[in-house]
Amino acid sequence: MNSIPVSFVIFKILVLSIGMYLAVKWHYVRGQKDKNQKTAAVLLTSIKVGAAFVASSFLMLFLTLEFCKRMGLDLTM
Repeated sequence: MNSIPVSFVIFKILVLSIGMYLAVKWHYVRGQKDKNQKTAAVLLTSIKVGAAFVASSFLMLFLTLEFCKRMGLDLTM
């Protein structure tokens, strides 16, 4: 019974990894077709999107922990 969550997590990681690979590949091919687009601009935009994702992830983690503390949940390990 404990193997079900593990298999779901593995499946989720696999699906998201394949999706991210295909998205990056699609954007790369699209950038190669469009000669007006510079490689540096694509790299800079990718870095900005990645930084925004990491920042929003940390913000969501912080807000979740604050909400749990305010609700009185014990979060000590």
